[in-house]
Amino acid sequence: MSKNHYIIPIFVPHIGCPHTCVFCNQDSITGDAGSAGSAGNVDGAYVKKTIEDYLETIDSSDAIIEVSFFGGTFTGINMCIQRELLSVAQNYKNIGKIKFIRLSTRPDYIDQEILDHLKSFDVDIIELGVQSLDEEVLHKSGRGHSSEDVEKASKLIKEYGFTLGHQIMLGLPGDTREKDIETTRKSISMNPDICRIYPSLVIKETPMEKLLREGLYKPYTLEEAVDISKIVYGMMEGNDIKVIRIGLQPTEEISAYGDVVDGPFHPAFRELVESSVYCDMIYDYYKDKEMDKYKIYINPKDISKLYSNKKQYFNLLLKKLKSKEIFVTQERNIGKSSIGFYNGTKLDIINQKDYLKLKYQ
Repeated sequence: MSKNHYIIPIFVPHIGCPHTCVFCNQDSITGDAGSAGSAGNVDGAYVKKTIEDYLETIDSSDAIIEVSFFGGTFTGINMCIQRELLSVAQNYKNIGKIKFIRLSTRPDYIDQEILDHLKSFDVDIIELGVQSLDEEVLHKSGRGHSSEDVEKASKLIKEYGFTLGHQIMLGLPGDTREKDIETTRKSISMNPDICRIYPSLVIKETPMEKLLREGLYKPYTLEEAVDISKIVYGMMEGNDIKVIRIGLQPTEEISAYGDVVDGPFHPAFRELVESSVYCDMIYDYYKDKEMDKYKIYINPKDISKLYSNKKQYFNLLLKKLKSKEIFVTQERNIGKSSIGFYNGTKLDIINQKDYLKLKYQ
């Protein structure tokens, strides 16, 4: 039996970043702020207390536990503070209380000296805020780095043996559907191990809000965001890159009633994307088959994805197939992320990843 995976999040705001990205308001995203080069109120004692508080709630005998430093450009923080924070996590790793250490940073804040430093503290996973690999989009978004910086950082991280993550934002200023797809192709060529997909949201008190008010920027609609996210998800998973998140984690600040001014926010955004993928699988299987009845079998744990958002995509599927009904049976013997299709004589079982490989590789 596989063990449960638990993440202990340490949010490290970094206001010392010299770039003002148009989408960024770290106060809203992390709920905290720090001074230049600092980590705000986060210090070694805070990290220790956070880890201890989480460990009290976790059955460690059935768990893979990691400490993850989120919320800013970790490798841009003062080096002494980095050592203070990482040494606490490393101590818990050394005594077997946690398995992995993860952090996120900018691609232009990676070099050999930094990676040697991170290796010395047993960091396992480095996620890069790639956002886009289109030079115009990077410029209009105020990123302050190039696609070449991403390529160099990704290559170095892989050479050092870290797990490499790419974080991609869709629908940034200057972006198009085609540019998002090309960014994904370029990202895949760098062979990241994991990926996060974030449709761009307009947050209060950001340069992007100003662009919106001036009519110079328009975010994706929810449907547009689901559609392009589905393609990016399919391309990544179809090339054996695990998509570990789609959409920002809802918080009090990041919500339709919080600091989100505009954009495709939905508290269950990933489920919308996966629902659309499931319905594509069903349509692609049956579209050229003349049958009186459509019968599928699905694992009970996946039924909420198929019927997500009051059966929104499932009902669209019925219209596309010109069918009044698809008979759905919940069957525990069907593996998760798979669908069993009755073709009139036998049951064909297709796994989502196999489907995505055929469609997007």
